[in-house]
Amino acid sequence: MADAPLLGASKRVKLADSAFGARFLAPLVHQTVRAEQAARRRGTAATKTRGMVSGGGAKPWRQKGTGRARAGSSRSPLWSGGGTAFGPKPRSYAFKVNRKEQRAALRSALSMHGERGSIAILDAASFQTPKTRQAFDLLEGWDQRRPTLVVLAGEESFAALSFRNLARVVVLSVENVGVSDLMSAASVVVSEPALDELAARAGSAKQARS
Repeated sequence: MADAPLLGASKRVKLADSAFGARFLAPLVHQTVRAEQAARRRGTAATKTRGMVSGGGAKPWRQKGTGRARAGSSRSPLWSGGGTAFGPKPRSYAFKVNRKEQRAALRSALSMHGERGSIAILDAASFQTPKTRQAFDLLEGWDQRRPTLVVLAGEESFAALSFRNLARVVVLSVENVGVSDLMSAASVVVSEPALDELAARAGSAKQARS
């Protein structure tokens, strides 16, 4: 069974095999990361077609006898100031990854950090007030590479305020953490309540139903 250090103490916390004992499934993790990143895209790019551009109602010149090419509108996509042909329209980039695959990808990401020792546990209750210096000292004492992802439960606001101003440190609430966030972090710090919730999310479908 894997374990992780408790920051600021000599104690180590055991990590559940159901969430931290899986083998790494690279294709599934890649698919899930793509799905999460695609869902975050705004998809608001838009262009005007020739029917949306103002002007161009009259034929620029007569059909024959001028020596120039035929033209029916000055708002053709061939003209400067004309409409755009086949331009982007507002759309959703999201695609579906089923729940079983999402759980397996989350287990893979957590197990990767557990296996390489790049995850640590935080006692968020030790932050009675926001103290950036305390957060800095905890990370320096752990001596892991950054960027560091700090995962906290919703009620742990003092700890969140303490870590958020540190360079190359990202603070997220546990419900907003995805596989892409875990994969992009070189190290992860998780509070004990957030660890329990992550382990529950990463459990198998059978465990989630029980």
